[in-house]
Amino acid sequence: MIDTRTAPYAALILRITLGILFLAHAGLKIFVFTPAGAAQFFGSLGLPPSFAYLTILAEVVGGFALILGFYARWAALALVPILLGAIVTVHGPAGFFFNNPNGGWEYLALWIVALLAQALIGDGPYALRGGSAKTPRTFSPQSA
Repeated sequence: MIDTRTAPYAALILRITLGILFLAHAGLKIFVFTPAGAAQFFGSLGLPPSFAYLTILAEVVGGFALILGFYARWAALALVPILLGAIVTVHGPAGFFFNNPNGGWEYLALWIVALLAQALIGDGPYALRGGSAKTPRTFSPQSA
């Protein structure tokens, strides 16, 4: 049974946490590896280097959309392919566990499940704009 009094707040916590994680992940590419370094890495994987810039943009925009609750359901779904791409190109060959050399896909799989859960449970309270016409803009127990 879902507790309709607290479930919306669980959606809010999940939404904000996922948004912060995506901003941190983008920040790693921007401030540590640099966008040019990320582009070079993408190129070394056989991907177009421009995909690095698109990935950074998607992570920043998606992260802010999740934090603010601006079409958060759609933002969550839009970020899943980025993580799937990271699994296929980098982390999949390293095995499951993330502490393996080159990092496995364990963490990314959990992240994907959390994004799908966010898309299913909704935006939660304090969202700027709901992800569908049926999602209320203000908090209501039925929003979860």
